[in-house]
Amino acid sequence: MKKSVKKVGILTAGGLAPCLSAAIGYLIETYTRQAPKVEIICYVNGYMGLLQGKSLKVTPAVRRNWKAFVEHGGSPIGNSRVKLTNVKDCVKRGLVKEGQDPQKVAADQLVKDGVDVLHTIGGDDTNTAAAELAKFLRNNQYNLTVVGLPKTIDNDVVPIHQSLGAWTAAEEGAEYFSNVVAEHNANPRMLIIHEVMGRNCGWLTAATAVDYHKLIAKMPFVPELGLSQQRREVHGIYIPEMALDIKAEAARLRKIMDQYDCVNLFISEGACVPSIVAELESRGEEVPRDAFGHVRLDKVNVGSWFSKQFAELLGAEKTLVQKSGYYSRAAAANAADRKLIKRCAVKAVQCAFAGQGGVVGEDEERGNQLRAIEFERIKGGKPFDIKSKWFVKLLKEIGQPLGQALEVKH
Repeated sequence: MKKSVKKVGILTAGGLAPCLSAAIGYLIETYTRQAPKVEIICYVNGYMGLLQGKSLKVTPAVRRNWKAFVEHGGSPIGNSRVKLTNVKDCVKRGLVKEGQDPQKVAADQLVKDGVDVLHTIGGDDTNTAAAELAKFLRNNQYNLTVVGLPKTIDNDVVPIHQSLGAWTAAEEGAEYFSNVVAEHNANPRMLIIHEVMGRNCGWLTAATAVDYHKLIAKMPFVPELGLSQQRREVHGIYIPEMALDIKAEAARLRKIMDQYDCVNLFISEGACVPSIVAELESRGEEVPRDAFGHVRLDKVNVGSWFSKQFAELLGAEKTLVQKSGYYSRAAAANAADRKLIKRCAVKAVQCAFAGQGGVVGEDEERGNQLRAIEFERIKGGKPFDIKSKWFVKLLKEIGQPLGQALEVKH
């Protein structure tokens, strides 16, 4: 049964990923090609703009220039981290008045704007909020469909096989470190830590390391004069799903430091966070959390913690911690991601006209079929499988033991 769609709304939310701008562009292009009379508005700064009633109209000029969005990173319509069910936070930020239900305010704004379909582009938090909003709309007889697109560079959304933007983030992170790694020339016995985004999932750190490993494998070297692949190689990878024996690893890395005068580590920003948080709280320090209850990783500073743990054990003369997250997540989508984003956007429009709500993605529990995955099945924190063949192969090539897999719950 075809749903009558006269007007659609689009919003992006959460952190950035190299897919947001492209997803907006492909949605605009698909609607313009398939149903040019459908009006399109974009809410400014995600759910914040929806609550405030702030939106931008997609004009004929914007429709003609849809390709420009594909060439850029970031989100031209802006993001925010707003949880509609966190009433206290919404009131504190002045988004709703005391006594108001943010979900009802959002629903009433959508009705006021005449929106028939809302497209949300975001990660697990964004789509969890979309799921809660969709349930509210359904339970309160609002005739509106919510169709989400899965954005997260962590690639950790259950049961989605591949999140939009993750491939690009890994590629960009590898390019970033290909410059940073040359800093080992600036000082003897240099420890360089590349901190990669990934709160609960190590996929991005692993994928970035693999991309970097492949990148330097193609480069020419002159080891006789110090320009060797070994000095630019990844020497250790540490992610949330893997147990870490610091003393054993330090002994292995100390040999590398002694031989090559440097050590390069790739570390997930969420690696060993429970241990770090416990250490901070044991000292009576308060660990700040965001509106969704997540530990503020910028305050925990995992890279610094790792540098302190390893520096003395390796006899490092100097340590350098560099974070590629903001560089990689704001990039424009690469060719592989563009292809996936376009497929998802086309499917999202099909679902909109069919009145099928959910998050469009390749469903791992349905043979990777591209479909609107039911909102209630969407969860964050999907762990990375450390036994993935490509990851095991990388660890073997760099000489790092696989180690013990931690039990990760989501």
